[in-house]
Amino acid sequence: MSISQRIQPRTLKGFRDYLPELMMPREHLMAIARQVYRRYGFSPIDTPALEYLEILAGKGGEETDKQLYRFQDHGGRWVGLRFDLTVPLARFVAQHGAQLPVPFKRYHIGPVWRGENTQRGRYREFVQCDFDTIGTRSPVADIETIQVIDELMRAIGFQRFTIRVNHRGILSGLLERLGLADRQTAVLRALDKLDKIGPERVAEEMARSANASPDQVQQILALAHITGANQDILNQVTALVGGTAVGREAIARLQEVLEGLRTAGLAEQTVRVHLTLARGLDYYTGMVFETLLDELPEIGSVCSGGRYDNLAGLYTAQDWPGVGGSLGLDRLIAAMEALGRLQKVGTPAPVFIAYFDKERLTDYLRLAACLRQAGLGVELYPEPKKLSQQLKYADRRGFRLAVIAGSEEFAAGRCQLKDLRCQTQQTLPLEPDAHSLIQAIRQILTEQPPSLLEHFPPNKVP
Repeated sequence: MSISQRIQPRTLKGFRDYLPELMMPREHLMAIARQVYRRYGFSPIDTPALEYLEILAGKGGEETDKQLYRFQDHGGRWVGLRFDLTVPLARFVAQHGAQLPVPFKRYHIGPVWRGENTQRGRYREFVQCDFDTIGTRSPVADIETIQVIDELMRAIGFQRFTIRVNHRGILSGLLERLGLADRQTAVLRALDKLDKIGPERVAEEMARSANASPDQVQQILALAHITGANQDILNQVTALVGGTAVGREAIARLQEVLEGLRTAGLAEQTVRVHLTLARGLDYYTGMVFETLLDELPEIGSVCSGGRYDNLAGLYTAQDWPGVGGSLGLDRLIAAMEALGRLQKVGTPAPVFIAYFDKERLTDYLRLAACLRQAGLGVELYPEPKKLSQQLKYADRRGFRLAVIAGSEEFAAGRCQLKDLRCQTQQTLPLEPDAHSLIQAIRQILTEQPPSLLEHFPPNKVP
């Protein structure tokens, strides 16, 4: 093939490749999410990336429909790439409900696709780490969902974050009092953009899409100015919407959830009532929440969700109310990159064995096998190059330790163990089972374990 015929290697706008230095922490975060979800009894499921278009279309809202990747397959069927993991879950429980326990607790980690405008932390292909409880309207499920988010963020290494909570019924009660109940969807879609486009443009959109008067718009936006402790906020909003049944029920539910969270030990400074929080997807019906990093709030929510009691009703007559949350993995990775909280590591193996004496290949292979049998991650360099070149490679890949031995060392039954992070070195005996070397490696990794995430002290902002 001539140079003029070569295809330019490139990725589509809104998509990205992940080199090992990013894929390693990405997989590490997925492992943390799985561990936390399992601790609360959530079981894994999987669903196809492609769904019939009728399953997806119209479920997330007008804007989501515009972002939906849709096409005809080879059989002439209209299909779409899933835009989240919740709508496929609703289809899943409607289809397999007879085989599922009630309540059904599941987690699902997988890629989703939205053809939206790209920006920092927002891509057209991204991974969500979802967990949901289906089949109950109990406030216990709402409380537990927020508990999981709190524990998940702390397990990842964050101490400074805010979980904003609200109940859509409060907004519904206000709109009912204002005579806008029949235009709720348009109002909530506009309100959800408040942090992104500001109050003036939100007011313009409400006036245009919901035909709301200036006075109605101002009363809605006034919710953003109600501040204080959670109980103070609830007391103030009661005067606004307490005269409606839906408003009273929403305030009572929110009060119950907040009390449950206090009992469970969550601090009020972590869980904050935010009255303009609506969440953009149309299927939410009750509690909604989002998680902001106090050090980088402008990147948006990194873990969001809410209650959706009617979504599965689109596919089945059986009642499947649900509540859940979703960790936005790629947005969180982008935030951690911006905060300098990712340690660049290109290898999952902490131990590197240098190979620079080609006459001793069998000794190197035997040593590598011995360390691996002891449960250690080990990489043996494949070519007998200069030691300086190999150590440069080891440093670039992010190995923690290097084992160095040549003909003289093997003949004398010893090796050098070099700590590449601390730049220290020790001489160790090489018994037939490499017992001393294995113990020394384990001790170093135990005292200062290799970490993919740099955990800064709670009050230190990079």
